Amino acid sequence: MGYYVNVKNNVKIYVEDLNPESKKVILFLHGWPGNHKLFEYQFNKLPALGYRCVGMDTRGFGNSDKPFYGYDYDTLSDDVRGVVESLGLCDLTLVGHSTGGAMAVRYMGRHKEYGVRKLVLIAAAAPSLIKRPNFPYGLDIQTVLQIIEDTYNDRPQMLRDFGDKFFFKRTSQAFSNWFFQLGLQAAGWATAAVAQTWINEVLFDDMKTITVPTLIIHGIHDKVVPFQLGEIQHRMIRNSILVPFHFSGHGSFYDQKDEFNDILVKFIES
Repeated sequence: MGYYVNVKNNVKIYVEDLNPESKKVILFLHGWPGNHKLFEYQFNKLPALGYRCVGMDTRGFGNSDKPFYGYDYDTLSDDVRGVVESLGLCDLTLVGHSTGGAMAVRYMGRHKEYGVRKLVLIAAAAPSLIKRPNFPYGLDIQTVLQIIEDTYNDRPQMLRDFGDKFFFKRTSQAFSNWFFQLGLQAAGWATAAVAQTWINEVLFDDMKTITVPTLIIHGIHDKVVPFQLGEIQHRMIRNSILVPFHFSGHGSFYDQKDEFNDILVKFIES
């Protein structure tokens, strides 16, 4: 079931809501530059196990509205709050991948864990995706600046290059084309603006506020968000467990989808 939720400034956020009768809720926040369809291989299985799976498209991506502004973490986390309140979600498991993980971390800090019972961070771009003074981890800033430049100059080629390093598991050409099309559904200005947010913002203070049980899943072969960031998240979040995925890159929800689904369910039920 798909529909739109109006958030601040009358921006419409697209939501896919599967098995809405269930009280066992998982809210999925996708990574850049995709949309909720990245979690297809979870949506195929988890509703049959009794879960309500809610996937929202970040503003600027997928089927959501694509305003020119509003791609900072505060606004993006406020959009999440708007969806949670509009759908009346409570005692939910919040799952965030990559930039969606960063959004989840800001949501936990800014909105004081509102409605969240458990948190799952998958290759989360936190507490900082780029290296900074006194934080020698993550990507070089020049790598992100090149992504932004390539987005403005030849976004399709940028998306192709990004897709080539997203997964560790070999994918079919058809699957690669599917992933590429997800990125094309985003607005170019939103694609660049979120990349700029990786440079502009950090999440150190937000991470310190997290108190709910937290599962951290990170592929050891991740070329987008280095595995070291998962280790740092584990050290910073008191009530957390880190599960390294030894045959995964950035897309562990596909690289090891069966193991991913099993671990996610066991964590929710524990």
